[in-house]
Amino acid sequence: MHNKLANSHSPSKPYIARLVVPVRELHAGHRLEILNHLLQLGEEDRRLRFGTQTPDEVINHYVERLDFNRDAIFGVFDADLKLVGMAHLAYLPTINGQARSAEFGVSVLPEGRGQGLGTALLQRSAVHSRNSNIQTLYVHCLANNKAMMHLAQKAGMKVEYAYGDADAYLKLPPANPATIVEEAANEQWADFDYAIKENFKLAHQAWWWFLGKPALAR
Repeated sequence: MHNKLANSHSPSKPYIARLVVPVRELHAGHRLEILNHLLQLGEEDRRLRFGTQTPDEVINHYVERLDFNRDAIFGVFDADLKLVGMAHLAYLPTINGQARSAEFGVSVLPEGRGQGLGTALLQRSAVHSRNSNIQTLYVHCLANNKAMMHLAQKAGMKVEYAYGDADAYLKLPPANPATIVEEAANEQWADFDYAIKENFKLAHQAWWWFLGKPALAR
C-alpha cells in the first residue's frame, strides 16, 4: 500500500455520512443473509467485487471466514428484509510507523442500484473508521470497475492505476464528538428502520394467515 501517497491526500471536506439510507452494522447472526446476498450476484458482478471469477464454493469459504470481532460489516435491507447492499471494512495489519488502514469492499444487488446504497455504505464505513482510529481508507479493485471508481472519486479518493488494477486512498480526519454522535444516530436510525420493516412483514404474514391464504412472496 502506498501510505506516503495516502498520507499526503485529504478530502477538501470531512467525510460525513447521511441518514437517508439506513445502514446497519451486521453481526455473526447475519451470516446466512450475507451468503444469500453474495450468491445472488451474477458472474460479472462477482468478478468486479472479488477481482476474479468467484464460484459458489469460494463465496461460501469467504463468508465462513468473516471475523465480526476483527472487521466491520455493514448492510442495507429492503422492505422485505432482504440484504440488498453490503460492505466489508477489513482492518489491515498494523505496521510500525505507518498509518492504520482499512480496506473497503462493497456489493449491491441489481434491484438496489441507483439509489445511493453504495455511497451510504462507504460513508458509514468512513465514519466508523474515523471512530476506530483508522487514518487511511483503502479500496483495491479492477480498473474496469467503473461503479467502484466513480464511488471512490466522488468520495475524494486519490486513484492510481497499474496492470489492470486500481488503488484508491482517502486520508481520514481524526474522530471528534460529532462523528461519535453521528455513528450512534445512524445505528439507532438503522435499528428503528429494521424494526419497522420487521413489524410490517409480520403484520402482512398475519393478515394472510387470517384470510386463510399463504403470504405472497414479494
